[in-house]
Amino acid sequence: MAAHPTRLSDEILNQLTQDIHDGRLAAGTQLTEAALIERFKVSRTPVREALHRLAALGLVEPLSRQGMMVRGLSVREYVGVIEVVTELEGMAARLAARRMTQEERQALALAHEKGRRAVENDAPDDYQQANAEFHGLIYAGSCNEVLAQQIRSLRMRTAAGWVSFWRRPGRLVKSCDEHERVLRAIMEGDEEAAYLAMTQHISVGGQVYAELVAVSPEALPLARLT
Repeated sequence: MAAHPTRLSDEILNQLTQDIHDGRLAAGTQLTEAALIERFKVSRTPVREALHRLAALGLVEPLSRQGMMVRGLSVREYVGVIEVVTELEGMAARLAARRMTQEERQALALAHEKGRRAVENDAPDDYQQANAEFHGLIYAGSCNEVLAQQIRSLRMRTAAGWVSFWRRPGRLVKSCDEHERVLRAIMEGDEEAAYLAMTQHISVGGQVYAELVAVSPEALPLARLT
């Protein structure tokens, strides 16, 4: 029995989103229905639905009669996203410090330990995974799915710009140290300290962005530097 069109659309959406996240589909890449139909071996309906959903997420934009194009961000848009994400991440950390169960706190500590081992092994890809797990546990621990969805959506719009971010000299160590401060505050249930530690952690990334633009703008595939 053929898969339901909605399920196929979900699968296509998830794969394309991951491709954008990982930088395999850079800003400016054209996505045509014909090419996606061939790639996923499906009919036009789930492909079209997946593209419309990508557009709703702000990840692609329409091309005149030529499908969609992976969307870039202007520098101003990028900074705007970072400013909003900083506050939302801080809110999530504050709520997590208030609401996380003891088991959830222990899981967060284990995720931080994974990140620390990745730093010791100088493994940026492993650290990136541990970082995603660390933040994801905080979103879950906030017990506010609306907040979590907003953060994930905004982070997705800038994700590919950070493919080379973890390879910047010293960044893994600094990020891990920042996670340590966030973890300590959450473990102690200190809401304000958790908020401050997290906003400082995220805003540092925004400051590093300026350096990345100056040194290697091509390393930011989601930024339209015009």
